[in-house]
Amino acid sequence: MSSDKPAASVPRVAALYRYPVKGFTPESCESLTVLEEGRIAGDRVLGIRFADAGGAQDDWCKKQAFLSLMNTPGLARLSLKFDHQRLHLTMSLGDKLMSEAGLDKTGRQRIVEMITQYVLDLHENPLQKNPERLPLNLVGDGISPRYQDSSAGRVTLHGRESLLAVAGMLDSSELDERRFRSNIAVEGLNPWEEQGWIGKVVSIGEVRFRGFAAKERCLATHANPETGARDLPVLKALLNSYDTKKPVFAISLMPENSGIIRIGDPVLCSDVCA
Repeated sequence: MSSDKPAASVPRVAALYRYPVKGFTPESCESLTVLEEGRIAGDRVLGIRFADAGGAQDDWCKKQAFLSLMNTPGLARLSLKFDHQRLHLTMSLGDKLMSEAGLDKTGRQRIVEMITQYVLDLHENPLQKNPERLPLNLVGDGISPRYQDSSAGRVTLHGRESLLAVAGMLDSSELDERRFRSNIAVEGLNPWEEQGWIGKVVSIGEVRFRGFAAKERCLATHANPETGARDLPVLKALLNSYDTKKPVFAISLMPENSGIIRIGDPVLCSDVCA
């Protein structure tokens, strides 16, 4: 660890998130289960996919094939709750219930009809000038994590000190970490320290990870996670905050075993496997 931190200081997990529906609001969790396949249980188990995405309905495909904050920032205004046991999805807009349904054929149709109309009513939407993207499809079984940005899955992590560095570049006292849609937020690092973990072993709770790659960001980060407004030039700030030719924030991790990680778990990095 860097000598800038006191010797007794150990970085710890500050927050954990998973995203039942790709591109929609997160669940804040006390713990996450990391699966042997390299994904988090309950994470991106559903997605709203364009009709012209190609391939089989449930195949993994790139994020450009889905409704997401990158192409539909107004999705941030919808509050989503997913009952992982009952496979039941609820969406609200403020105090207004927009949809409540299961994942049977009828329920999926109701969800898609609501989402389609909601998106078409937005000033910025990817459907109005692209009719070939309709009808939308609700894909996924609600159980299998499948629709991460990478076909290999992976788990994402950022340090809150890096978040503060970006906030300083933006002259913003409050930069919500939900803009970056990480699974794990860590406190106790130096700014950008996690970027030095590529190729190293990162141990969190019961799980050992390998640092895989820096996460290049997209326009989704410009969307305010409460209002959906594109209110901050985050990509420009990232280019000016960290010595890189691409706007990166957070890193992706490949698990070496399955297990549970919890808020408060120490986060340890080493150069070689034990």
